Amino acid sequence: MRSPLFSLTLSLMLVSMIGWLLVVGRSLLLPFVIALIVWYMINALSHVFGRLTIGRWSLPGFIAFPLALLSIFAIGTFVLDIVTVNLTQLAQDAPTYQRRLEDVFNQTSSYFKLNDPIELKDLFPDSIVPRMVTAGAGLVTALASSASLVFIYVLFLLLEQSTFDRKFEKLFPNPEKARAAFAMRAEINRSIMHYFSIKTTVSLATGLLTSLVLIVIGLPYAALFGFIAFVLNYIPTIGSLIGVIFPSLLAIVYYDTLGPFIAIATGLGLIQFSVGNFIEPRLMGSNLNLSGLVIMLSLAFWGAIWGVVGMVLCVPLTVMIVIVCARFEASRPVAVLLSQTGEIGLNDVAKPSTGE
Repeated sequence: MRSPLFSLTLSLMLVSMIGWLLVVGRSLLLPFVIALIVWYMINALSHVFGRLTIGRWSLPGFIAFPLALLSIFAIGTFVLDIVTVNLTQLAQDAPTYQRRLEDVFNQTSSYFKLNDPIELKDLFPDSIVPRMVTAGAGLVTALASSASLVFIYVLFLLLEQSTFDRKFEKLFPNPEKARAAFAMRAEINRSIMHYFSIKTTVSLATGLLTSLVLIVIGLPYAALFGFIAFVLNYIPTIGSLIGVIFPSLLAIVYYDTLGPFIAIATGLGLIQFSVGNFIEPRLMGSNLNLSGLVIMLSLAFWGAIWGVVGMVLCVPLTVMIVIVCARFEASRPVAVLLSQTGEIGLNDVAKPSTGE
């Protein structure tokens, strides 16, 4: 019988190896992960379309599925075009905004009569604004360049998804273990569907409200900042903060007075505060059952491995780990530590099967 220390050592070695493979294979895995997300969104939207009813009539599957596919493709193309146009224009205007930011620092130093005036290079590297915009444009270009690979992955996933259940069932030696695995997969799917449906709705509302506030005040690139707020809202805690900082900083250099800056910072701050502290928790409930500290650690871990994509996926990935660990006696302590309350549905934990 293996000692607990030996089992722990093997587990740590396995986790370290998996982490190393995730880092080394990032360029290969990220397009496939994005393809999985797109494939999941297509199937989820197809399911939603199929549940829409007009009287006694509802959309059949052979109509709902192509409609979902076309909708995802059209939305993705539209958003990518808007972001690309806005980033291109922002890249052209970036040197002007940097000079304006340097003027703001000079005016601040003169106002407070500082002997050693504050300079932009004291706080940020040289050409920070153009470099940030260039980095954003590079990210969009990288996404666009990998779109063909993602499309190929999605195509093969769609073509082969009818065989997934049959293959999954064949992985297990007896029907009892197969049923337990299907139940675990259904639980994971429910949790992720619950998370993404609410998070997407809330993020969409946040992005639209952000764009509306910026349009009313007159700040340029409102659509770009709305999209940024939409994406960053998937990143726990720090995403909402960054979504307020970017347009507020632009307001400082775009306007000659502090009034618009105060209005934008206050308006966007109220939106993020209301959504993050009242609306989203009420809609989300306690279904995720994740510790706040675990979410932050997961954010740092997946962000270090997969960048922004890892930050967006950190919560659903951690939820999957908790559900899987809770199903087995040996890994149950891991699920308890990751959970918020320590209650992980112990009655549902799979017992070792005695059948061959």
